[in-house]
Amino acid sequence: MPAIAALILAQGVTGDSFAAEAPEELGKQLFTGAASPPCAVCHTLSDAAAEGAIGPNLDELKPDLERVKKVVRGGMGAMPPYDTLSDEEVDALGIYVSTVTTK
Repeated sequence: MPAIAALILAQGVTGDSFAAEAPEELGKQLFTGAASPPCAVCHTLSDAAAEGAIGPNLDELKPDLERVKKVVRGGMGAMPPYDTLSDEEVDALGIYVSTVTTK
């Protein structure tokens, strides 16, 4: 274990870098409340305890990463585009949704 810690320190990895390595957590935060409006208002997703009834049930749809990113960026149907989210946030949402719906 000390060798791993030394390797991490040698590579200059900080606490902030670990946040970049855990996009699922950021994605969940955005899905449940940080995005405006939160995805959970409209979508059902069991991992997020979301029971929205306006948009598709994501547990059933099981969208892949690219589909989530495309729809978040461009909108679809009644869903507006989330043009205020950064690329990192869009990636995190895509990773989160596509990962938890395939578990």
